[in-house]
Amino acid sequence: MAVAEDVDKDGALAQDFVKFALDAGVLRFGEFKIKSGRLSPYFFNAGLFDDGAKLMRLAEFYAERLIASGLAFDMIFGPAYKGIPLGAAVAVELARRGHNVPFAYNRKEAKAHGEGGSLVGAPLQGRVLIVDDVMSAGTAVRESIAIIRNAGATPHAVAIALDRQEKATEDGQDVAHSAVQYVREQLGLQVVAIATLADLLQYLTDGADDALGVHRANVVAYRARYGAT
Repeated sequence: MAVAEDVDKDGALAQDFVKFALDAGVLRFGEFKIKSGRLSPYFFNAGLFDDGAKLMRLAEFYAERLIASGLAFDMIFGPAYKGIPLGAAVAVELARRGHNVPFAYNRKEAKAHGEGGSLVGAPLQGRVLIVDDVMSAGTAVRESIAIIRNAGATPHAVAIALDRQEKATEDGQDVAHSAVQYVREQLGLQVVAIATLADLLQYLTDGADDALGVHRANVVAYRARYGAT
């Protein structure tokens, strides 16, 4: 019974998040060329969580999902650039809920003056949670893993807002696995996502008005072509 209740809560949280992302204009429908070169019928741009209220609500979603997952970690790392405000906001929200953990981030270019180096914040140590928006090819995660290991800490898990659940590309070719599956199965890190493509489709089926429901067929066709199982 408890497991079923947890699943229901996870599903409700995901549906609330999809609605929030749509209302904020962060999740949009149309035709978008994404990093892989594909034309996607939807696009998620976390950079448009661009005011205090939106960022605060986003951090609440991350914190709720992380706490519900039972994931244990010692600190948060926000990879430059989008991961920096995301990681900081999540650290603040977790502290507000009684889960205070250190936070650090990296610069793209090492600083030659002052404290120097490319890392800012708490020293990287223990089990590190990487916080980012989406995972397209896993490149940013691999870069973060290298930074964390070079500092003597353990890359432990990744928290993302949306799992697109689609095949990754390598050398311009589709592969069978998604970036999330690669990180889980090949790199050995846990991945916690607030919502997935399946949750988006569920919303378009059950929770959307007619104006949004018309996009469902395009998303279903895209998933049939590029979806990772």
